Formats: sequence, C-alpha cells, structure tokens
Amino acid sequence: MLVGSSPRRVAIVGGMRIPFARGNGAYAHVGNQEMLTATLRGLVDRFGLQGQRLDDVAAGAVMKHSSQCNLTRESVLDSGLAAETPGLDVQRACGTSLEAAILLGNKIALGQIDCAIAGGVDTVSDPPVVYPKSFQQRLLRSYRAKSAGERLGPWFGLRPKDLRPVLPGIAEPHTGLSMGESTELMVKTWGISRADQDQLALESHQNAAAAYASGFYQGLVLEYLGLTSDNNIRTDTSLEKLAQLKPVFDLSGNGTLTAGNSTPMTDGASAVLLASEAWARERDLPVLAFLTYGKVAAVDYVHKKEGLLMAPAFAVPRMLNDAGLTLEDFDFYEIHEAFAGQVLCTLKAWTDPVFCRDKLGLPGALGSIDRAKLNVKGGSLALGHPFAATGTRIVATLAKILDEQQGKRGLISVCTAGGMGVTAILER
Repeated sequence: MLVGSSPRRVAIVGGMRIPFARGNGAYAHVGNQEMLTATLRGLVDRFGLQGQRLDDVAAGAVMKHSSQCNLTRESVLDSGLAAETPGLDVQRACGTSLEAAILLGNKIALGQIDCAIAGGVDTVSDPPVVYPKSFQQRLLRSYRAKSAGERLGPWFGLRPKDLRPVLPGIAEPHTGLSMGESTELMVKTWGISRADQDQLALESHQNAAAAYASGFYQGLVLEYLGLTSDNNIRTDTSLEKLAQLKPVFDLSGNGTLTAGNSTPMTDGASAVLLASEAWARERDLPVLAFLTYGKVAAVDYVHKKEGLLMAPAFAVPRMLNDAGLTLEDFDFYEIHEAFAGQVLCTLKAWTDPVFCRDKLGLPGALGSIDRAKLNVKGGSLALGHPFAATGTRIVATLAKILDEQQGKRGLISVCTAGGMGVTAILER
C-alpha cells in the first residue's frame, strides 16, 4: 500500500563489487556467502554505514547450495550493518540483482522503506553437487527404517552408478538446449555473422581495458583475495585472434559462437545502495542517478515462437511506452552481453519493421541505437558474468557514468535463462 501522497524518486547512491574472476580460478575456495558478505562489507565501509540499520537488503544467487536458503540475511549479519537489518533472497536467473533493485525501488517509491541494498552473487567454482535420486531414495529409506536390519537393507543394492555426482545442468529443462546452443539458433534466424559478433566482443574488451586504465572503476571494484580488477579482460585481443577461435556450441561447420564472443564462466558479487532522496541528502550521501522505470517480459521459446534470449526485445518497448520515450532518447545503453550474437539479434529486431509490427504491435521499427553509446565501460563479454551479480554491476556502472558525464538518461537490458528479460531506466 502507498505510504504518503505520491511516489518518491528512487536515488542510486553508489555501488560496490568484488573483481569478477574466471571460474575455477581465484575464487575457487570461497562460495556465495563469502563473496556477497565481502561485497556488502565493502559497500558499508564506503558509505559509512557501520552499525546502521537499513530497511532491507535483497540479493540472490542462481547457483547455490540448499544450506544457503537464507543467503542474504546470513551475509547481512557479517556485513557490518546492524543485526536488525532484514535480508531477502530473490532469484530471476541472470536478471536477479536488477530485479532486486526494482523490487526495493518500488518499496522506496511507495514510502514503505527509506534505504536498502540490492545485490547478487554467483559462483561456478562451488556448485551444489548432489547424488542421483537412486542414492537419495536409499538414504531416505534407511533413515525411515525402524530397526537396524531395515536400516541396512537399502544399502545391499548399492551400485557404483548411485554414487556418480550430478552437477547442475546448463541446459534449459524444456528444450534440452544450452544457452549457447539456443543462441546459435537465434543468430541463424537473424542472420548475424561471425565477424559482427567478434567485432562486438573486441569493443567490449577495449572499452573495459580503457575504463580501468582511466581509473573509472576505482571506488566501484573492491580488492578481494589478491585481485584488484576483473581477470577476464583481454587487453591484447584483436579481430585476428578472435577469428582463430573455433565454434564451441555448433560443431557442424556452421557455428559462429566461440569462447571469444561468448561470456566466460565467472565468479563474483555486486551490490548497490538505494534510498529516498531525502534519506541520502540528510546523510550527505551522493545521488548519482535515479531508478525511474523497470519492466520484465518472457517469450515462448519452448514452442519455437521466439529465441530463448529475445525477451528484452519485448520488455524494452513496453517500458518505453510506460515512460513516453523512444529508443533514441538515451545517452547510454547497457545491454548485457550474454553472447555477442544475442545483443546483435536484439538490436536487429528493433530495426525490423515486420518484427516490430507483428510481434511488438508497433506501427513500424522501434529504432536503432548509436553503438558508440553501448557498454562504454565494457560489457559482460570482457568483465565476466556471475549470473545473479550482473544486474547491480550494471546499475552501479551506469549511475556513475551518468553522474560523471552529465548524461540525462540510460537504458539497461538483461536477458535471462528461461526466456525472460529484465529492463530498467536510470535518469539524472
């Protein structure tokens, strides 16, 4: 329920993250809770929040153990915030932390709360490894038994295959296809070339390297376990080097997605401090930008009506309609680079009058964007993509860009597993 007479503006005070690290590398011996706690503690230290009670903290992870059912709250308890600060776990695949920011932003806008932290974390180095269902059932039958003999009985039929660990799946349950395989179908449908994908990947690495060289990420990235910057960035890559890489999802000879134009498996965490404008001003905290609009969408990829990662192509125009804006009304665009091909499919769809008319219900093409305004400080291809952490990584980055460059408005678009998309608008 709305508290007060009118919605309030949602201020973005600032963000913090640990360096994103290539999977099974620098963070191989830590997990979600350690990384999220370190990130929250860094944000607390940066803005002098030690011992303070915030109204809420919402964060989540895509890959987490069952023991981490209260991940955010447990991380809050070790963050330096007052123990009376609540914690909420959320999850919308790769859009998790952006969704968390929108959920908390709505609460701030409605007057329910004044201050909150949104965040996300993920690790591929500490996956929840489980045993087959056959082993689980033997264990449960033994546990339920009433006598010693009955407890031993289920184990006499134990077979080696019962002990084979089951790793988290990377395929969509409804199609059996991995995200990369699904994107291969998308780029073939939209006619996206290998050369164009490699070009976008090169730009991502060049922009990220230049941003670090300029000092842009100082204050946004916290040193952690010996890392001071993302270790996925390839400062020496080139179109020639990218062209030498072999396709990894379609091995038929027609594949175009490679390790170079696909997001690497990554560990990391990020968070952003949100507040009412009054709360921030009272504490002499900066207001970099405002979170003004958010939208989610989903597509039917199961019955091949649309590509798996095309949901943002639907969410963005609906959000623009809410805001009364056009696609060209932005100074900066942050489009999550799950794959270079996925970004290019989305951009091409918006320029296609037939798609926009038949699928989006528009009178003509949505429009095009200036590529010079896209992911200007690097995207996920270069920085990495710890699934749930990408959204607030982008929010913090875009807010700082708008503040430093006096931009008026920025667009965020994140595709997710399950055929969903989460989008947002930031404004100064």
